[in-house]
Amino acid sequence: MLPRLSPIKEIELRASKIEDVVSLAQGIPSFRTPRCIKRKIIEAMEEGKTDYYSLCPGLLELREAIEYNLSKEDIFYDFEKEIIITAGSIEAITASFMAILEPGDEVIIPDPTYASFQEAVKAAKGRPVFAPLDEKRNWAFNIGEIKNKINEKTKAFLFCNPNNPTGTTYTQEQLMEILELAQRYDLYVLADEVYRDFIFDGKEFFSIGKFGNFRDRIIFIFSFSKAYSMTGWRVAYLATEQKLAKRILAFHDALVTCAPVASQWGALAALEMAERDKIQFRQKLAQRRKVICQELNNLKDFFFYSIPNSAYYVFPGFTPKLTNYLEKFKNKNSHIITSEEQKNSLSWNLALELLYQAGVAVVPGEAFGQKGEGHIRLCFGRTEQDIRKGMKRIGEYLEGLVN
Repeated sequence: MLPRLSPIKEIELRASKIEDVVSLAQGIPSFRTPRCIKRKIIEAMEEGKTDYYSLCPGLLELREAIEYNLSKEDIFYDFEKEIIITAGSIEAITASFMAILEPGDEVIIPDPTYASFQEAVKAAKGRPVFAPLDEKRNWAFNIGEIKNKINEKTKAFLFCNPNNPTGTTYTQEQLMEILELAQRYDLYVLADEVYRDFIFDGKEFFSIGKFGNFRDRIIFIFSFSKAYSMTGWRVAYLATEQKLAKRILAFHDALVTCAPVASQWGALAALEMAERDKIQFRQKLAQRRKVICQELNNLKDFFFYSIPNSAYYVFPGFTPKLTNYLEKFKNKNSHIITSEEQKNSLSWNLALELLYQAGVAVVPGEAFGQKGEGHIRLCFGRTEQDIRKGMKRIGEYLEGLVN
């Protein structure tokens, strides 16, 4: 079972070859990396601090700052033995699976969830197994479905909280249920909290890292990419108990030696100086969420959706009216369909139509799992201008399809 290119990246590659495309696809925030972070990196460069490898686990200064910041949330890891700086969260996940999986071991992941998760499992010679979320409860965990997927080959459960693509935040009670299953069946739990700083409407976020009694089973992952608009810098970290961290470190070393050193100094600056920027980003995203939801309300003949309470994605589903029209025009663009998944998927057909006919890049729901089929993912991390322009094009295309 070999990894494939993420459908998100495929859409962006296609879009790069078309003029005047508005992209609401890949999860890249429109914000610039804060100046304080850039200044710290330039200073480190000028002092020669970025010219050589860091220690394999990462800069001591950065790991110590991470330990301190986590401790303020009652999350406790030793910066010397239990924290590893990685080249993005997907490297953290892949290195972790290489450390804990034998060929053919299974990893349960929610359906729908981030498209690259299943590919990371495959890269470590594991087998991804999907457990459907409950759309009627705003895409909550279905513990019964997860339990039914567990067998003697199951080794881990991987999820992101908040969820990508649905914008759902899992509750303390749901997380406890996951950990109780992990304890009962001897599983690891990998939790990617990359969007934890973008929670809306005054809601509280509960981190799985606070369950100290289960720390031997948890691999806690955070990326600086979204919260600090550092997607291009490729820097994240994982935290887990020291014996497992030591095993993961060997695979991290084999994959990248160390995370980019300039980026590590930037991550340190983010923790020390960019709190105000992060808050401003969240405020702007809350406004953009309002804009995209207003635009979707104008398209209620074609889409239904739940208002996301976190992250910067909305995951509208197709109404029966839109589904009927898509069935009628299915495979209209057969010459640009490159796989059976695309051929048999209404969400792929719509995504390709919107890209080539309307000039808007969106991600087909099928990319996130079978339960994602019949949906598309829209990113409201882009500018308000792009959101309005893209949604107008989508509306005009759909009205033309019907009429």
